[in-house]
Amino acid sequence: MKNIGNAMRAQRLLSNKTLLQVEKDTGISNASISRWETGKVIPNVEDCIILAEYYGVTLDELLNQDI
Repeated sequence: MKNIGNAMRAQRLLSNKTLLQVEKDTGISNASISRWETGKVIPNVEDCIILAEYYGVTLDELLNQDI
């Protein structure tokens, strides 16, 4: 099983965004995003949808990237 956090981090880096930029643009705290990316917490579906739309990818693409 792929690590969701690693996939989310990879997408953020591919988009050349910092945690602070994502927070500013989406309203999702950078602390939450950091916890998701490090695997400490699993994000809820609503926040995943927001991030997928923000990055311009499908939900599947956001969570299932080859790492």
